[in-house]
Amino acid sequence: MKSLARLGRTLAVASTLLLSHPAAEAADVPGVRRTEVIYGRKFGTALTLDVLQPARTNGYAIIAVISGGFFSSHDGINPSYMKEILDRGYTVFAVVHGSQPKFTIPEITQDMHRSVRWIRTHAADYGVNPDKLGVFGGSAGGHLSLTLATQGGPGDAASKDAVDRASSSVQAVACFFPPTDFENWSAPGDTQVGIGKVGRAFHPAFGPRSEVLEERLKLGPEISPIHGLKKETAPTLIIHGDADKLVPIYQAEIYKKKADAVGATVRVDVKPGADHGWANMEKDLGTFADWFDVHLRGISK
Repeated sequence: MKSLARLGRTLAVASTLLLSHPAAEAADVPGVRRTEVIYGRKFGTALTLDVLQPARTNGYAIIAVISGGFFSSHDGINPSYMKEILDRGYTVFAVVHGSQPKFTIPEITQDMHRSVRWIRTHAADYGVNPDKLGVFGGSAGGHLSLTLATQGGPGDAASKDAVDRASSSVQAVACFFPPTDFENWSAPGDTQVGIGKVGRAFHPAFGPRSEVLEERLKLGPEISPIHGLKKETAPTLIIHGDADKLVPIYQAEIYKKKADAVGATVRVDVKPGADHGWANMEKDLGTFADWFDVHLRGISK
């Protein structure tokens, strides 16, 4: 049991470092204005995001999902890591969500929907197009990015809250090594929904251990973005290492196969020999920016 606990902590910390870089290394980017705002409240706790706005903006917004192991912290926001995107003139909304072990994946997903609705409602305040929103993240952040792409949609038209009436859809996605199907992890039938290496390590994200296994397994389709893929799903870029020991490249391969079958636009770039993260990953955000240029701004490459 102690070894499992250590494994869970190790994977969560490693993933957090890969996605957002440790706070000690975080640095602001010259000429970029940074503002923290509240996009919602959860059981009396404020849900926040940072708006990173370059001096010369291009009028488009990108959502950065700050998440590793389904843990999210304001300290994980590192503007310098996002420099390749900020330099293109994109306004970045770095979203912090409720974290495991307190909240499950479905509850975390609702935070992300709320953040997109808030950004769309307040787009005019930041001079960005509300109809063209991009999103990026890695690992858990990549999973949540794909979840927005496959589950985002209209708000509650009857709500008194203008934010809740807005859509949570996104129009372009770019992500690193995302989980796409927890029911078929490294091969058909290899489930990680509350069991297996990932399921045990991150078990709080799937619900309490006291739940009956069959009940936990029902979460599989809900938390696996692959089930929501359709032709209209936002164009998606996935960069994945073929030596990834935590999230196997099989996850990207089956997502691409399903996308091709339904007619969705998904591109997978393979990093030969790369594990769950690699040196100078921030340089690949230039490829993300290229993707957003094409699918948000309509700039041909």
